[in-house]
Amino acid sequence: MESKSCLNLENTSLGEVKITEEEHNSILEMQLSVLELLASNNNSKIILDRLCTSAEALLPNSVASIMFLDTHTGLMNVLSAPSVPEAGHQALAGLKPGVGGGSCGNAIFSNEPTFVGDTFTDPKWHDLRQLAYDFNLCSCWSIPVRNEAKKPIGTFALSSFEHRMPSLFHKKLLHIGSEIVNIVLKKQEQEEKIFENEKRIELFSTALQNTSEGFYITDKDNKIVEINDAFTTLLGYTKEDVVGKNPKILSSGKHDKAYYKEMWRYILEKKHFSGEIINKKKDGEFITQWISINPIFDNNKKIQNYVAIFTDISKLKESEERIEYLAYHDLLTSTYNKVYLEQQLSNKDLKATSSLILLNVDNFSYVNLSYGFDIGDKLLIGISNELKQICQLSNIFRINSDEFALFTQNNLDVKIKIDKIRAHFSKVSFYIDDLNINVSFSYGASFNESCSLQNSALALKHAKEGGKNRYHIFNKEDNASDIQKREKFVKYNNILHEAIEFGYITPYFQGIRNNTTGEIKKYEALVRIIKNDEVITPYQFLQTAKLSGMLPDITKIMIDKSFAVMASNSYSFSLNITEDDLDLDYLSQYLQEKSREYNISPKRVSLEILEGMSSTGKRDHIRQLNALKRVGYLLAIDDFGAEYSNFERVLDLEIDFLKIDARYIKDIDINNKSYEITRAIVYFAKNAKIRCIAEFVHNENVQKIVEELGIEYSQGYLFSEPQEFK
Repeated sequence: MESKSCLNLENTSLGEVKITEEEHNSILEMQLSVLELLASNNNSKIILDRLCTSAEALLPNSVASIMFLDTHTGLMNVLSAPSVPEAGHQALAGLKPGVGGGSCGNAIFSNEPTFVGDTFTDPKWHDLRQLAYDFNLCSCWSIPVRNEAKKPIGTFALSSFEHRMPSLFHKKLLHIGSEIVNIVLKKQEQEEKIFENEKRIELFSTALQNTSEGFYITDKDNKIVEINDAFTTLLGYTKEDVVGKNPKILSSGKHDKAYYKEMWRYILEKKHFSGEIINKKKDGEFITQWISINPIFDNNKKIQNYVAIFTDISKLKESEERIEYLAYHDLLTSTYNKVYLEQQLSNKDLKATSSLILLNVDNFSYVNLSYGFDIGDKLLIGISNELKQICQLSNIFRINSDEFALFTQNNLDVKIKIDKIRAHFSKVSFYIDDLNINVSFSYGASFNESCSLQNSALALKHAKEGGKNRYHIFNKEDNASDIQKREKFVKYNNILHEAIEFGYITPYFQGIRNNTTGEIKKYEALVRIIKNDEVITPYQFLQTAKLSGMLPDITKIMIDKSFAVMASNSYSFSLNITEDDLDLDYLSQYLQEKSREYNISPKRVSLEILEGMSSTGKRDHIRQLNALKRVGYLLAIDDFGAEYSNFERVLDLEIDFLKIDARYIKDIDINNKSYEITRAIVYFAKNAKIRCIAEFVHNENVQKIVEELGIEYSQGYLFSEPQEFK
């Protein structure tokens, strides 16, 4: 558990805000991920660890844990906490539930969710205060896991390195997590019971009469000669009902002759049979059993009897069927889900005649935002019911919060089908909680050899670009631009890997003119790739670098090489940093190392961040930037005015420079709108005592206006073109 400084968020609690559509989807994705493991019969530890890591991904700067209550000792122990170090497991071992026992101890003690926003002061953490300090657990939210009797048997918790309280999203995340833990524990309990039963059969074969499992003994002709009390309890037959009869009186008719033939082959050849079988009780009800049959031999190795021992696994089968249902169905609408659709689409034999139509509900996000998710959910249920009226249920899938799919393995005229759906929904109104809502869709379709989720999604994108209630059917021309983008990505991805490995990343420097002195003593380091004498600009590779996760590698190289160049002069210089760099939280240490290595004072270095990142930056990003500022580095906002400008955030970051976006500077001499926007930015900056840099100064007319507005610095081809420093 990495120790981190707690942010003081007492006045910025998450509060009871609505769950966003993205959060709604993320919980669905987490459920699918965990339930797929469960449906695949993975080890319980693997499943619970996946649940924890999935929950942690939905609450950055946190760790998840699952604790289990030992009914014998009354103490709690960690069942799963993959991100918590062993020392943390040991510290929590033997936790006693109670009012001072932390969030989890209180959740068990009160049998109610316990949300603590400040573990350093809350009395609920009285007995675990040192633990909170040692592992920097600033807040902890815990919800009990209950058994069928609604008694607490454990907890599911999220502990954060920040002081905060859970939002509705996090509460829902915790609630669903506890239900999944309950399902996993039930399944584990049932599986352990089966294992225990088989072990008991093996170890206590001579004491079968006293077991809780049903058993019967037949003679060598397979006529029942003995049963135990459990046989009667489980099947309803008394001894008088079955003695002297063949066990086939229990047959349910669910198995064919081949099944029983194979069973007897095992009994006679392998001397043992274990397997699942469906039999019928005396009252006609079916019962799923796990049965073991063994022959008993006399001294001459002749079969004298057969012993069959069975246990009722009907509830386990119901649980498995439920898990499988959850893995392949959308719980809200009872239609199939995306996982099952992808499984159907993977059948290549059906592709030649298949059709796939995606239906995206127009303006659905507005319904959620305006009326709430409860109304949105009811609308989705209503939509699915209408689709069931005009389509076969087996063809309907809900693959996203507001997106349905219709998939058929038969030849289908998709245009006629879409027209039919459009006509149907044009006559339908949904009356939900005194609201009257009409619905339309955007449609994307693919069929025959082109039938795929990707192609239908591409067609849907084209349909949306045309407006609402439109459709588009995929054709090869649609794919051309997509292929071109993929080819470009592959090309520049390979170039970037080579550039990083073989040192092709090179800093170019463009001068920044001081408009007061007319001198250039400050430069911006701009990244280039030089390969085979070709200079490749960031316009060509930057998006690929971002998608490939290579921006931090490029930033590190630019820092190292720029520091090396600037070590031989006294110029000030600026470097671009990205949100990806801040996500990895390495800048402070790396810059410190390079400053010492090249003897570069932090006061010479400006760190340029994008305006969009500064206005929407995460709290941890702001912490890092302000920490760099305190060390001595200067901060600049690049392309200011390109996106929504959060002026308050500029002040929070103690910005030194605002770089006014080139789109306003390049035509400031002929575009009054650009002039007025620039003038407003300069006015704000001067009041805030922040210096401005005008980007893209390319002629004397522009420079004249820049100087008239009192902008302190100019950058552009009028004064300096980017070039290497030799």
